[in-house]
Amino acid sequence: MKIYTRTGDDGTTSLSGGKRIPKHHVRVEAFGTIDELISWIGLLRDQRENAERKVFLLYLQNQLMKCAASLASENDGKDPGKVLPDPDCIKIVENEIDIMDKALNPLRNLIIPGGNVVISYCHIARCVCRRAERAVLRLNISEETPPIINMFLNRLADYLFILSRKISSELDIEEIKWII
Repeated sequence: MKIYTRTGDDGTTSLSGGKRIPKHHVRVEAFGTIDELISWIGLLRDQRENAERKVFLLYLQNQLMKCAASLASENDGKDPGKVLPDPDCIKIVENEIDIMDKALNPLRNLIIPGGNVVISYCHIARCVCRRAERAVLRLNISEETPPIINMFLNRLADYLFILSRKISSELDIEEIKWII
């Protein structure tokens, strides 16, 4: 099977049911941004600082794949087997956030991202996650999207922020507080 089909040369792409839409469509923006986020989390998973978190980061990627697959499906209400994130994924992410947060000093200021490449990757992934969340919300204005997708993205952005703080703590890197 060839990777190229030439069917997208006209600026359109196919949804999983076969319907073609413009590549600039808000739906493509939403699942495309989630695809980008999956790659950033893959980069995080590959870092030695996350050796003990590899399995969980892969779990997150799998949930995001389900989000993207759901958004890439035709929204005609006729697909009872539509792929969705696991119903308990939000609680699982919240649990990981709570575990990491207990080990951190309370945050009293905003922090300026950076201090280490892996910490910066966490912040970039968090920003991409927020962009994906905004794209899904824009799509939801014209086409109903499964609420679990937005809730998962919202919680995942929180997780990525706490992960950046946890890695800062583990590496004994002082967070730069933003003070005005």
